[in-house]
Amino acid sequence: MHRLQELVRLHRMGVGGREAARQLRMGPNTARQYRRALSDGALLDGDVDALPPLEVLKAALERHAPAKVPPQQTSSVAAFRSDVERLLERGLRPRAIFDRLVLEQPGFVGSYPAVKRLARTIAREHGVRQSDVAIVVETDPGDVAQVDFGYAGHLWDPDTKTLRRAWVFVMVLGYSRHLFAQVVFDQKSETWIRLHAEAFRALGGVPRTLVPDNLKAAVIRAAFGIDQDSGLNRSYRELARHYGFRIEPTPPRAPKKKGKVEAGVKYVKRNALAGRYGEDVTTVRQVLARWSIEIAGTRIHGTTGKKPLEVFETEERSTLIALPVRPYEVVLWKPATVHADCHVELDGRLYSVPWRLIGREVWIRATHASVVVYDEDAVVARHERRGQALRSTLDEHLPEERAALRHRRREYWEERAAVIGEDVATFVRALFDADDVLSQLRRVQAIVTHLEKFPPERARAACRRASYFGATTYQSVRDILRRGLDLEPLPDAAPQASTWSPRFARDTRALALARIGENHDTH
Repeated sequence: MHRLQELVRLHRMGVGGREAARQLRMGPNTARQYRRALSDGALLDGDVDALPPLEVLKAALERHAPAKVPPQQTSSVAAFRSDVERLLERGLRPRAIFDRLVLEQPGFVGSYPAVKRLARTIAREHGVRQSDVAIVVETDPGDVAQVDFGYAGHLWDPDTKTLRRAWVFVMVLGYSRHLFAQVVFDQKSETWIRLHAEAFRALGGVPRTLVPDNLKAAVIRAAFGIDQDSGLNRSYRELARHYGFRIEPTPPRAPKKKGKVEAGVKYVKRNALAGRYGEDVTTVRQVLARWSIEIAGTRIHGTTGKKPLEVFETEERSTLIALPVRPYEVVLWKPATVHADCHVELDGRLYSVPWRLIGREVWIRATHASVVVYDEDAVVARHERRGQALRSTLDEHLPEERAALRHRRREYWEERAAVIGEDVATFVRALFDADDVLSQLRRVQAIVTHLEKFPPERARAACRRASYFGATTYQSVRDILRRGLDLEPLPDAAPQASTWSPRFARDTRALALARIGENHDTH
């Protein structure tokens, strides 16, 4: 427009059309079209010192010759503009929008570059939004620290003797930009909590506010939803209460809200961890500790223009919250569903809870030494966390009549039988020895648990009668007690106690009677 303003000035000065076009380096035809448009708007003539404003010249040109979009610049996805705008409002990027249109719009035949251009056009038309403005937040010494995880490549784990995916935990102080970094092999909640405690010890104090990531790191994904009560949230709360800091989680999909630690993670990965594929993690941790002080701490920071470690020592360290006198014990909260076997799982180990809670969700509070299970804020089980066995089971958590069935040792059931009486113990030992191949465990379990429901005198009498008549099944013992036969005296001529043979062998008395019959027929 400023060249058109000059064209008007030259015309009012009486300069010819060709000379004016030459001075303005315009083609004669182009200059002629501009003069015609300005003449229609009555802008060519007038005082040379009162030239028309630029916006007036632009409006005159648009009235004379409205702008036309060349056919080749008409978007091939213009028909889907409303869909693109809707998806942009929901936070989708052009690639995600293109993929969504391919899946959901049968008539869509556009290309990804076309969607990308349309998204750019829509953004220009909408202009800059308030949310697009970067607000620089200045923090006071000791006020804020940002924390995050970043992928650190594959490192050698001397414990498992394998290459493993590693992650770097970074905490950056907002004022001095001094950082703490540590390499680990997982992003579990327990690891996340432990690393905070290590960072506070290394810094010698605690920032008043911590800004964690909300989505990127697996350990804190969706940990702070408005209507969610996540396991990490409860664990993190205990940590915050112990050290006295506040948690200010980053909003979803807003990495710029924690730009200091985002930049810190990139710096650690591109500098300290660069080219360390396959190195021993112990060595990398030692190097990283030195690097944080001697390299990262003494560099001139690009934003502050100062050395982070120097600013930290002189201005920020004294403003941190003092470390508590009592060391922090890492606490892990985890929701769990009670399995059908009355157990909940934590780190591959099973812990029993009362059997009536089967199918319900409970909360596990675990420390290094203990596991406590809560149901609606009431403690329902306590276990020691240490132990090599897969299960930690308490008999009182199982149904009373079935709790003992989990024990399979012969000695256990013989001891329980002996508690009732020696007759019962003798009967049980004979049952175990009745078959040298087929296990009698289930039969013994059923008989002993049934006998324990009766007075010891009746249980002992029932076993004596069963031994006398060779009744070796659970049903036989049960019927003796049900019919009260244990209360009747045994025959006077008591034969020797029967010795039992395999289940399909014929009864010895029946064989004797058959032999007597054969002899009688012979005589």
